Order: sequence, then C-alpha cells, then structure tokens
Amino acid sequence: MTKHWMKPQQWSQHWKAFSVVMAAGSVGLLSVSIVNVALPTIESSLHATPTQFQWIVAGYAVAFGLLLVPSGRLGDVIGRRSVFLFGSLLFMVTSLACGFSTSAEILVIMRVLQGIGASVTTPQVIGFIQELFQGRERARAFGIFGMVVSISSAIGPALGGVLVSALGPDWGWRSVFLVNIPFSIVILVMGPKVLPAPQKREKGTKLNLDTVGLLLMAAGVLASMLPFILATDPAYGLEHSPWYLIGVGLLFGILFMAWELWRENRQHSVVVPRTLMKNRGFTLGAAVSTGFFAGWTGVFIVLTLYLQQGLGMAAWLAGLMQVPLALLGAYGSQRSSVWIALSGRWLVFIGLVVTMAGLGLMAASVFLLSPDYVWLGIVSGGAITGFGSGITISPNQTFALAEVPVKQAGAAGGVLQTVQRVGSAVGIAGVTLVFFATRFDTTLAGYAHAFAISMAFIIALMAVGAICALADALRNDGREELLAMEAPQPVKEPQSVAEPNSATESQLRTKRG
Repeated sequence: MTKHWMKPQQWSQHWKAFSVVMAAGSVGLLSVSIVNVALPTIESSLHATPTQFQWIVAGYAVAFGLLLVPSGRLGDVIGRRSVFLFGSLLFMVTSLACGFSTSAEILVIMRVLQGIGASVTTPQVIGFIQELFQGRERARAFGIFGMVVSISSAIGPALGGVLVSALGPDWGWRSVFLVNIPFSIVILVMGPKVLPAPQKREKGTKLNLDTVGLLLMAAGVLASMLPFILATDPAYGLEHSPWYLIGVGLLFGILFMAWELWRENRQHSVVVPRTLMKNRGFTLGAAVSTGFFAGWTGVFIVLTLYLQQGLGMAAWLAGLMQVPLALLGAYGSQRSSVWIALSGRWLVFIGLVVTMAGLGLMAASVFLLSPDYVWLGIVSGGAITGFGSGITISPNQTFALAEVPVKQAGAAGGVLQTVQRVGSAVGIAGVTLVFFATRFDTTLAGYAHAFAISMAFIIALMAVGAICALADALRNDGREELLAMEAPQPVKEPQSVAEPNSATESQLRTKRG
C-alpha cells in the first residue's frame, strides 16, 4: 500500500483538484481528435479552400505549440490557478465561436485562439500534478493522465462521427465544437473551489517576467514548426515549403540561450532555468518524448492511408481498427503506476521496445497475410503498440519531472509539451514524405510497400528515443527516488482546503552513474 504524506482531508481535496485538471486535459485532446472527422463537412458547408481547410487544423497546432513554455512559466510565476482558469475560459468562448462561425476565415481565426486557450491550460495540468502529488501517487496521477489521453483519442473520432451523422451536415460539424461548452462550465465552476491557491508574494516583490526571452523562444518554435506544417499544405507542399525557416529557428534558439545565460548571471528571472537544462533526467526525458512523438503521430496517418485508400475501408471501420490500440494504451497507462515501482526508468525503455515490436508486426502483416486477413495483423500489432505506448508516456513524464522543483514545474511541463509538438510536426512531414515517395503505384501492393517502409521509418525515429531511455535507465533506474519521496512528511495544518502543497523536492537523492 502507498503511504500518504497528506492527511485524509487534504488527500481527498488534491484528488478533487486533479479531477478538474483532467477534465480540462481531456476536453483539449478531444477537441483535436473529434474535429478531424468533421473536416469534410466543414469544407463543404463553409466552402473552404484547400489552404483554409489545412489551417483549420494547422492553426490550432501552431498556436498550441507556440505558447506552451511561456504559459507554463507564467503559471510558475503568478500562480497556476488563475492561468488555468483564464485558459479554460478562453477555450470555452472560442469553442462557442467556432460552433457559430459563418465563414472559413472566422473559423480559422477562432481555431487559432482556441489553440491559445489550450496551450495556456495544458502546462498547468502537469504543473498541478507535480505540485499536488509525490512519489507513487504522482506516478499514479500521470498514469491516469495517460489513460485519459488514450481514451480521449479513442472516443473522439467515434463521437464526432455520431454527431455529424445524427445532426446533419450543418449542425453536425458545429456540435463537435459546442460539445466542449458543458465541460468547460463545470471546470470554471469547480476550479476556484478545489484548485490550490498560489502562495502570496511578499510585499514589495515585483512580478518579473522575462518578456524578451519569451518572445525569442516563441519565434524560434514558430520558425521551426512552420516549414513542417506548410509541407502538408496543398498551396506549398514539400518542394515549396520555406525550409530556410529552420535555420532562422536555430538562430533564434542561439539568441534565446545567450539571453537566458546573460539574465541568469545577473540573477534575473528566466524562462527556462539553467538548472532545468542541466538536469540530466529531465533533458533525457525530453529527448525520449521528442523521438517517441516524432514517430507516434505518424502511426495514425500511415494507418489511415493504408486502411482507407489501400484496403478501401470505410472511415468508421478504419477508425474501429484503431480502437484496440487506444484501449490497450489506456490499460498500459493505468498499470504503469504499479509497475514503475518495480522497474523504475527501465519501464520507459521496455515500453519503447514493445511499441516498436508492435509496429514491426503491423508492417510484416501486409506481406505475410492475405488482404482478407491483414486486418488481424493490424489489430493485434496495434494492440501491442498501444500497450507499449501506455507504459512509455506516463512513466517518462514521471521520471523526467522527478528531479524538477515544484516552482519550475510549469516551465518544465511546457518544455516537455513543446518538444512533443515539434517532434510531431517533424514526424508528420517526414512520414508523409516517405509514404508517398515509396508508394510506387496506387495498387494495393503499392500501398502495402509504402506502409511497410513508413513503419520502418517510424521505428527508426522511436529508436532514437529508446537509446535515450536506455541511457537514462543506466544513469539511474529511479526506484530510489520513488522510495525517498514515499517517506511520510510532517503536514502543517492548512489554512484552507485549497492551500497548496508546500512539500519540496529536497528529498530526492539521485544516484549518478
């Protein structure tokens, strides 16, 4: 049994707060997966051009990735609760505006603003988990978070399909945005009651945000992501996408690091503290996330192309083929909070190996099984892949943040989410390029060949993450950290049930290899 370092009332209140932030996290993720199904009806209803059609999705992705780190740092400085509630309010208002959009231009603008709302809220989710829980309870919370991610991804396409089919071509697509409203209202009503209040700053203390650093980082992230997103835009394509912006992004990155070093040497506040980037557990965890998500996002693109265009499956049936992947991912995430105490950081490496094995099985099935039975290989390989992802994502987040002080949790969470988004953007462009470059014709054989090569490319991307996970496990398996954090701590009487957890991370004892 887990030993709780909190009193029963405080423990209960923390899980209530966790429920609220999970609701926000699930709505943000649902908004991504549910919209994809409605895109064809949006295109016909609003007469969207191919570029507008692309930016209904890309606008959300760019805004989301752009502000993750600044939002996380803002939550660290002024308090996560107020930032979280502002982001939730913005997300609700823009969801309403999306649902009542009268033109494609308005919808694109509202989707960008909706992405900003999600980017403001998401880093606070990780920050709150870091603040509210320790040790195995934190691992359990991240396990539930991973389960919510998998379930939201699984039910999104199905729910979107039902809404579009039931409500027709006009109100059907509008309902996929309006469905966010009831959840957002509950979050905004319950949030002020159960979320921990920020600690009060001493009188005379100034709010010191690194505005220049925030702008430099945002410019670097935007310049790095934009070429990969535009590569999938019909108006640009791979050939005409502005790839030179990657160099511009690197330049902004160098300027950002120089600026941060200059400020920190003068003891000014910074966006990403130097101690965070010197934390090997965090940097290796971020590298694992980059490699994993660079491949992970491409899995669903390749599956959709092969199942629908290659095998000729209906969209709903192709979606059904991917449900075992999502459900086993949810199960793996839920069980990871138990297994993490036994395996430590090795669980992340094992999860990546299992994920790659499942991808390999799917790739092999298109050659080993006849077209009538290839779905068996896709479903079974997908289930293995999903399970592997479940025991990778949540434990990696747990250990990446294990040595991060609570006061830096928002910035750390923002960095993790940002590298995931950048990795995803790179992966989408790369996998799409590989798939169509290796599809030698539009026959089933051509699609099977492209599917197998693309899966091999995805495995190679994930292998980079696996190497980083292996290095992290050899450095420190992490089990001692969990045990140290499980030691009961003296708890002061809280002034209110919403008082924040003041426990520090000073108990961590990292075994350096």
